[in-house]
Amino acid sequence: MPSEPALPPDPSRRGFLLAASLAAALGVVGLAVGRVAGAAGRGVQAVREGLRLPRPVRPAPAPPPDVQVAVAGVDPWVTPPATFYRIDTALVVPQVDPATWRLRVHGLVEREVELTWDELLASDLVEAWVTLACVSNPVGGDLVGNQRWLGLPVREVLARAVPTADADMVLSRSVDGFTASTPLDALTDDRDALLAVGMDGAPLPPEHGFPVRLVVPGLYGYVSATKWVTELEVTRFDAAEAYWTQRGWSQRGPVKTQSRIDVPRAGATVPAGDVVVAGTAWAQGRGVTGVQVRVDDGPWQDAELAGDGGVDTWRQWRWTWRDAGAGGHRLHVRASDPQGPQTGARQGVVPDGATGYHRVDVTVV
Repeated sequence: MPSEPALPPDPSRRGFLLAASLAAALGVVGLAVGRVAGAAGRGVQAVREGLRLPRPVRPAPAPPPDVQVAVAGVDPWVTPPATFYRIDTALVVPQVDPATWRLRVHGLVEREVELTWDELLASDLVEAWVTLACVSNPVGGDLVGNQRWLGLPVREVLARAVPTADADMVLSRSVDGFTASTPLDALTDDRDALLAVGMDGAPLPPEHGFPVRLVVPGLYGYVSATKWVTELEVTRFDAAEAYWTQRGWSQRGPVKTQSRIDVPRAGATVPAGDVVVAGTAWAQGRGVTGVQVRVDDGPWQDAELAGDGGVDTWRQWRWTWRDAGAGGHRLHVRASDPQGPQTGARQGVVPDGATGYHRVDVTVV
């Protein structure tokens, strides 16, 4: 008896088997990559732990003793590295051996420059307190942190290369291919733009860019804070685009004046009477000159500023809400810099950072 013709394969089953096979293959590759990355990471971590960074020729100034408001719930003025925000495009944290690290400076320059790890450490390193902020930080968000950084001023490296007169941008590249476009003048003026090697008195943690990253006061990280940096291409904004500008974000990203209520938290219930309100404000490169709080639609009232750690750092504040009455209330905050109060117009993070007053709803009982 002749055999029956074979049935055509079930397309759904065939797709499932193909997807399963692909997933299995990717799993094997991912496992292999993970093992290699893990081994490399253990080696780099051992190198990092054995490093002793040189003393800075210019230590960071000791912050005033009153930079931290004495209010529980307000973030520390110095953000611990373990809780410092992380935003990057690396799927796996790059593991870079300092012995093989090189920084190449090229493009619109009179001479190319290459810098090794040993040459970098032998340079005149300086310390600076700098608050970094992410452009994707929403109003009232926590993608911002303050730390003490150790590094070589970028302007000194660029001075060796001598940018040409028509250059206006530096395209920095990471070992993982990420790029950021930084205005040339932000890297050559007197701000503490650093090729940073240290954070909180120790070598950079791998997830924060070990062995070298960029730290540029006054600019959002997407145009300045390249981690695992290996290349500075001096160029022009009309000739090159960076990773995020190719995706619709602005070419230049100056940090906007912002403020945040940390205490009380949104949705909190507080007892009637005197209520302490406190938080943080930042206006890197300009400095916070004042903070005001408003209850519901009432008048703006001046808050008490904590000590000033410098124009490149955030500043804490507190205000006492006298005789808070029972019921639901909305608290608003706004900060001022030398140009005046921050804008209350609400804008999302795209294309160059959020704006608007942070507001917190609370219930008084």
